[in-house]
Amino acid sequence: MSEEKKGQEELKEYAGGWMTERKGTDAPGFLKLAFPVIGLGCVAYLFLQIYGDVDHATRGPLVKQFNMVAKTNPMLSYTVATLALIYVVTVVVFAFRKPHQD
Repeated sequence: MSEEKKGQEELKEYAGGWMTERKGTDAPGFLKLAFPVIGLGCVAYLFLQIYGDVDHATRGPLVKQFNMVAKTNPMLSYTVATLALIYVVTVVVFAFRKPHQD
């Protein structure tokens, strides 16, 4: 029985017990790989699609006309993409840090 209490003391619960964390454990390797791959993919999409799908065969001319009429300014998109990149770098640094000890 003392072993069960010891095992329970090593677990930390979050969200009312829906998530548990064993003290001193690290994030799984697939998550450490998934964070930068998915995040950088999203940031690349934001940078590549700043003006929309202007190179598409049928929609391209309409998107170009819309951008001219709407006076599309890419600065907002660059700002959002830069903030997303900063977020991705922060998450990756956090994921690859040594696990915390409570």
